[in-house]
Amino acid sequence: MRLTQFSDFALRTVMFLGAHPTRLVPITEVAVAYGISYHHLTKVASMLADAGVIEAVRGRNGGLRLAMTPTDINIGWLVRRTEPDMALVECFEHETDTCPITSECRLRKALKDALRAFFAVLDAHTVSDLLGSPSRQEKLVQLWRATA
Repeated sequence: MRLTQFSDFALRTVMFLGAHPTRLVPITEVAVAYGISYHHLTKVASMLADAGVIEAVRGRNGGLRLAMTPTDINIGWLVRRTEPDMALVECFEHETDTCPITSECRLRKALKDALRAFFAVLDAHTVSDLLGSPSRQEKLVQLWRATA
């Protein structure tokens, strides 16, 4: 299984904002810290704002900040919001399934069990868990500064 780049960028963005709770963060700062496209990141920020995860403040002194506390942003929930399609194989979608052995195949059940287990682990974590202690957050901030 592989998450889309969109989900990866969304997770990285909320981590960055969570580590900078006292200020508005310009999108360009996040983009530079991770070496990712500003334009792609604006799409990610828009979706996160629509989902109520972040707040986007427009204007010359604007930027992004978390609209939720890091303990309230569940990783499993966020990945479900950012991933367009978690159908690992075509037989997950009855309408598009053309596999001739679907009725007798046990692969679908095994993969569905694996997907449930994957999300059960993600559901057990929040952004706060990813950020860790204040000293760990400071280490993250130093790593981001080193890339700028």
